[in-house]
Amino acid sequence: MEKTAVLLVNLGTPNAPDTKSVRKYLKEFLSDQRVIDLPRWKWLPILHGIVLRFRPKKSAELYQSIWTEEGSPLLVYSELQMDKLQQRFIDEGDIRVRLAMTYGQPSIRDEVEKLHQWGVRRLVVVPLYPQYSSTTTASVWDGVQKEVSKWRDIPEVSFIRDYPDHPKYIEVLKKRVENGIAENGKPDALVVSYHGIPTRYVETGDDYVERCTVTTEALRSLFPDIEIIQSYQSKFGKEPWIEPSTTDTLVRLAEKGKRHVHIMAPGFAADCLETLEELVEENKEAFMEAGGLEYSYLPAPNDDSLFIDCLEDLVRKRLV
Repeated sequence: MEKTAVLLVNLGTPNAPDTKSVRKYLKEFLSDQRVIDLPRWKWLPILHGIVLRFRPKKSAELYQSIWTEEGSPLLVYSELQMDKLQQRFIDEGDIRVRLAMTYGQPSIRDEVEKLHQWGVRRLVVVPLYPQYSSTTTASVWDGVQKEVSKWRDIPEVSFIRDYPDHPKYIEVLKKRVENGIAENGKPDALVVSYHGIPTRYVETGDDYVERCTVTTEALRSLFPDIEIIQSYQSKFGKEPWIEPSTTDTLVRLAEKGKRHVHIMAPGFAADCLETLEELVEENKEAFMEAGGLEYSYLPAPNDDSLFIDCLEDLVRKRLV
């Protein structure tokens, strides 16, 4: 087989949970026009004059609350995904599995260049976002294309747009729900929380909400006796974002007498700040303060073998 590489790509993480590292990370992340598409003359003064002056310290404190001895959970789980996927191809010739982050390290630029030096001829790019969005998946596309476009000897590139209802992906979500019920009982409601995006992005062509709904409907078909509610988290800025918000949803459930909820984040392939801090801590507090009694977070796919099965199947179909 020609030299073939699989590049897994996730969002990214600061190198350390300190203000300096978080500022550097946020600068790169929030400078991406796929993430914030306002005119540069309007956005950059806000970014450098306000956001990067005040947000890094607060964010660093949040990162400190979820950081582990091994490092950032997002990076730790992503590296496990890379290693376990590599094992699936260990005896099949020149197939190399690598990991990159859109922002921070290991960068797309560095990892793609390493593959270039290795002599890659077939490149399969797997964004670790089950549901497509221009704010995430498209940034991976931009990053890879930018680097490959510099080469004289460009490889065959296969780009996996998303996989919102892949059977193995849905199976690992099903497993999470079943484990949650076995450990904590059947909930009054299951909230499936996806990262939000500005409403304007959807109105101008981003089919993210549709892709999220594909995943939600797959879960509803498996658990028809559980109320499953789709919501969105992590709003940033003042313009309208897609609704309903996860926090508002949880508060309303508690006010309606739903005392026991489970919550999961099917848009995240690996646990990270948005799940371990925002969902496990912040949203639990909001639910309890509104009258809730039992609140259980169901983990992301992480390095579950079913999720590795999903990644393997996605890749193998591109190698035929």
